[in-house]
Amino acid sequence: MSDSPQQDRGPVPDRSASSAAFSPLYQQIKGLLLQSLDRGEWKPGEAIPSELDLAARFQVSQGTVRKAIDELAADNLLLRRQGKGTFVATHHEARVRFRFLRLTPDDGQPPVSGSRILDCRRVKAPADIAALLDLRNGEAVVNMRRVLSFDNAPTILDDIWLPGSVFKGLTAEFLASCRSPLYALFETEFGVSMVRAEEKIKAVSASGEQAELLHVAPGTSLLRVERVSYTYGDRPMEVRRGLYLTERFHYRNSLN
Repeated sequence: MSDSPQQDRGPVPDRSASSAAFSPLYQQIKGLLLQSLDRGEWKPGEAIPSELDLAARFQVSQGTVRKAIDELAADNLLLRRQGKGTFVATHHEARVRFRFLRLTPDDGQPPVSGSRILDCRRVKAPADIAALLDLRNGEAVVNMRRVLSFDNAPTILDDIWLPGSVFKGLTAEFLASCRSPLYALFETEFGVSMVRAEEKIKAVSASGEQAELLHVAPGTSLLRVERVSYTYGDRPMEVRRGLYLTERFHYRNSLN
């Protein structure tokens, strides 16, 4: 099948989609693939159909499908494996597991990480958290607090809020019985894949309680990182406010 644009007849119409009339064809195919991922047609870790099969399904050229898949791979939503095919990204894979965590050791040596859950309970959503999660004021959320350690040194204090209607059954006892990273747990047990995030960063000083949990002196400078994580369809699924200790670390980001 030719990859030239004039060979594309356009994607099979999807009445549930609202594709922009003037978006490039590969972007329309990307949107249709995202809808299939959102519906769970292909589960995290599973292979998606071949480019040829998808080209036949959407009635477009293989080159158009390849360009759509390339963008999804660049977004870490799909993973290409040489000689094996293309797979749905999963937070159980090392290369995806910590892609939202930008804290990097100054010496470049990967640290050994550990997590300690301090609390996990269902509460009424504060107004600011409800707004960030697109919930009604007072709607139930799961509020979790934990300390992340690197090389046995407390480094991050996280306060996390999740929609209560989605994360039913998430309790401190349940978390204590699990050994998976949080995002991998959300994916496996609650069917929620975090696919992108937005962050705000600010310098703050540690309060007495925060300092005690991070084993530093009150007033120690910390990096406050507020992250809102989204699943498919740009639906917010998590608010995370982390306090980062940066004595041996720095915050690293790539700007494209």
